[in-house]
Order: sequence, then structure tokens, then C-alpha cells
Amino acid sequence: MSAKQPLITKGPHKWWMDAIIYQIWPASFQDSNGDGVGDLPGILSRLDYIKSTGATAIWISPFYDSPQHDMGYDIANYEKIHEPYGNMEDMDAIIKGCHDRGMRIFCDLVVNHTSDQHDWFKASRSSKDDPKRDWYIWRPAKYDADGNRQPPNNWRSCFNQSAWEWDEKTQEYYLHLFVVEQPDLNWECKAARQAILDSAVRFWLDKGVDGFRIDTASLYSKPMDFPDAEVTDPGAPHQPAFHLFSDGPNLEGYLRVLGKVFNEYDSMTVGEFPNASFERSVRATSAADPQMSMNFHFALCDWKRDMANDPYQLTQTETLSSFKRILSAQQTHVEGTDSWPSFFLENHDIARSTSRYISDAPEWRVASAKVLACLMATASGTLYIYQGQELGQVNFSPEWPLEEYLDVGSINYIKLVKERGGDLKQAHKGLAALARDHARTPVQWSSEANAGFSTAKPWMRVADEYKSINMADEDKDPKSVLSFYRKAIALRKEHLDTFGHGLFRLTDVENDDTIIYSKLGPDGKVAVVALNFTTKPQKFAVPPEAKGRKLQLLLSSLHDSVSDDSTLEPMEGRIYLAV
Repeated sequence: MSAKQPLITKGPHKWWMDAIIYQIWPASFQDSNGDGVGDLPGILSRLDYIKSTGATAIWISPFYDSPQHDMGYDIANYEKIHEPYGNMEDMDAIIKGCHDRGMRIFCDLVVNHTSDQHDWFKASRSSKDDPKRDWYIWRPAKYDADGNRQPPNNWRSCFNQSAWEWDEKTQEYYLHLFVVEQPDLNWECKAARQAILDSAVRFWLDKGVDGFRIDTASLYSKPMDFPDAEVTDPGAPHQPAFHLFSDGPNLEGYLRVLGKVFNEYDSMTVGEFPNASFERSVRATSAADPQMSMNFHFALCDWKRDMANDPYQLTQTETLSSFKRILSAQQTHVEGTDSWPSFFLENHDIARSTSRYISDAPEWRVASAKVLACLMATASGTLYIYQGQELGQVNFSPEWPLEEYLDVGSINYIKLVKERGGDLKQAHKGLAALARDHARTPVQWSSEANAGFSTAKPWMRVADEYKSINMADEDKDPKSVLSFYRKAIALRKEHLDTFGHGLFRLTDVENDDTIIYSKLGPDGKVAVVALNFTTKPQKFAVPPEAKGRKLQLLLSSLHDSVSDDSTLEPMEGRIYLAV
């Protein structure tokens, strides 16, 4: 990509706008020492493979010292490695290995909360007079009319518990928006903010890390009067309160504090800002007022989820046309601004995209994954690929028992359904479609025992399909999902000015069978992307932007050439250049 101004932003061109970032979930990526858990040496051993996919960077989910109550998002020491993963020398080798290969490396920045085993929190809970007491959020109890002790308010945590935990020693509650073992840091405290910058941010930037994915970036600022949430779940002791503790009054100031440090190092950040409107996201990612480089939008992840009643269940009311409206809004919201978008279909917190958006039926899985690869390769913004996505990994079997669901969110959901006397079969059905667990099964490297992930029994069961979906076989098969991803990413790089930086124009919004859109590049360049999401042939019309031009096929997910430029075969994706 040349240094000329990108089409979708008025901001300056930055190196990270061209990046293709491969996310790694360390526990499930590659075990090098036979203990059943992925580790840093395992990551190091696969850097050449990652580069072969076309990725230009890696993002490693939390690898810090942690008791693992929430898979490493409960950090006990920002400057130490979780021992089963390796040591600091291993991490230094990965940083060097990436840079030697011309790749960048990103880490997770988890600073809304720490582990309750962090020295900061141990000091904070030791006494009300400790200097670090104010580094976390403590409040006295309330008492009801009968004199029973109650939490400071009725907030429900993100994992279906009270957001408050009683501390017997100091006779106060502390706030935890996630699990009990994840106390929230108090960003109002200047000393705590400085410690966060020194230990969690500068420590790693000085080591050579190129940026961060900012975990729970919307939660640092809370309304410090802690009002009760309105009762939307009658009869429940704790109420949903995300709208109260997200995007609080001082959040922008806190993000600017971080942004100032990131700018010093010319580093990249992407925020996890789940409920941000597109307007709010533009504000948070403005080049003129840097809070973060870009933001993750989760509306596509929430497509067909019953967010109003039960986010672990699917609704039956939304169709492909609603998916397309979300896609178009996500792809166009920064136009005319100095902000920048990101694009992803998978990460560690959502089910597998082939299962989620199209079809994981054995006869259609490969074709479906390739259709989504066409969408990925032509999306505007910085691109994120999650481990195993390039292989076409799918959700594990709905026949797996509930005991196989190991994520704390799934466990707490099952517990809540049981406590309320709910329909456990329906809960199981929802988890089979939407649970985070599906993204966390081990990467399927080969058809050997344990999918080549480990010589020991893995910490989490390997998906049953590993003998038909694995890297070793796909690497040798020119028609595999992996081979197609490599082609699609290479094509993206060749036409980055149009696919990565071009303007997105959706056609035929109400059509529930196909997604057809144009990408408008510099100097009148036009590409056309046609995706069939059905198992039947589908007609499609040339978008208005390409009228009067000849369609030159750049890539088909099914064939090297096509004879009919107006009909898509079942589950086919095509990318054209209009000349």
C-alpha cells in the first residue's frame, strides 16, 4: 500500500491499516511439552505456518501469570508469564521471531480488573487503611428492612452473578463485573492508573510488542454513586446493568491517557467496546483525538441472538437481509471521518463462523467456509483471523454433553437455568449454537491422536471432525479451505487499495439468498463480490457501480473459471474486477 490517503478515512495512513492479524488462544494452539496445554514454545514453532497463511501479525490472548478463573483474563502479575505457558525468555523469542519474519505482535491489555491474587489487590483487601485500598472499588453494605446485609446495588455481573462480593476481614464489598476472582480496578485513583501504565503497558511496549487488543475498553469508568438498575428481570436478585457501567462519564479521558502512551511508541490498539454505537466508535478512534486505533464491532456476532431475553439462545426472526444491513453499516460508518474500522467474523468469545452464519453440514462445510473467506478478504479495514478459521473449523457436536462446556460463562448459564427451573434441553441447544467453548477447542493440526495438538490428553476435548479438518491434510490439498484462504488473502494484498481501503456499496438489500456488493478503489477502480448463502443456484445482477463494464473473474470459491457471470452455483463466492 502506498502512502497516499486511504479512501475510507480522511486520517493519515498508518502501518496497521494494512495488517492481517492472526489471533492465538494460547491454551489451545500448540502444546510443545506434552502436558495437554498449549504454550509459548508451541506458538514459536508455528510462526512460519502463520506467515504462510498471509497473516502479517499475531495477537496472543492473555499469557500472563494467572490462576485461570477466566482463562487468563484474571491476571496476577502483568510482568510474569503463566508457568504452564512458559517463561519470559519464551516470550522474548516470540517477539524476536515475529520481527525477524517481518511480522508484528500484539498482546491483550486487561486493565479493567486484575486477579484477586494480584499483589495490588492483596494489599487493597488487607486493611481499609492500606495505601492501595483505593486502587479497587470498595463500598459498605446496605441493609434491608429486616436488617439483612445487601450489596451496594442490584447490578448483575457479566457472568450472571451479583457484581459485588463481601469481604469478611474489612467488612465491605468489592466490585467485580466479571467473576468473583476478578476485582475491578479503580480508574479514579491516579496512583492506580500510573501503575497500570507502567506495569501493563510500558513494560511490554519496551519489550518490543507492537500494540494491544484492549479488553473491556468500555468499562473503566463507572458512575461512582452506583445507582440501582431498573428491574428488567422480575424475581431475580440481580439485574442487568451493562448500560450503567459501560461508557461511563470519565471513559474518554481514561482512554486518552492510554492513547497518549500508545502514540509515543507508534503502536496499534483495537478496543473491545461491545455496545458502542457507530457514532461513538468514530469518536473513540479519531486520529485527531486518539483513544484507540480502531474498535471491534459486535453487531454481526449478535445477529440472531436473543439479546433482549437470553443471549445464549437464537431467534428465528432475523434473515440474511438483516445480516447485510449490519454488514453495510459496519463497513461504511467511518466514511468521511478520520477514523478507521476493523473486520472479523471469529474470535475467542464467539462460536465458529461457518456454523454461525452459513452451514457446517458436512456436504457444505468446505464451500461455506470459502464463501466467508471471500467476505473476509474483501472487507474494508484491518482484518482479524482467528486460529482454525483458516482451516474451516466448526462448532463441536451438539451431542456433546453439558459437562464438556468448560467456559465460565457457559457454566454459570447452566447453573442459572437449573436454579430457575428452566428448560435444560433448550439451554443445551443454545450453547451448542452460541457458546464461547466452540472457539476454544484445540487447533486441528493433523489426523493423528489429539489432532496433533498434544501427545497428552488435551485440557479441552478435540472436536470430533479433526480427521477431516486439519492443517496437515489441507496444506497438501489445493482445493482445501486453507489453500483457498491463502489465495484470498494474497488477492487482498494485491488489491489492498480497493478491498482493504475501498468504499463498500451493498446491492439488493432485501435479498435473503445472496450478498452482492461493490468495492470502489482509487482512480475509478471497481471490484464486485457475489456470495451465495444457499444450496441452490442464484441469479445476481451487476451492481450499478459496475454497469457497462466487463467482469473479470479474480477468484471463485468453486472453479478456476466460470461460463455464466449472472448465476452463482450453490454456496459459491466470486470476486470480480470490473474493467
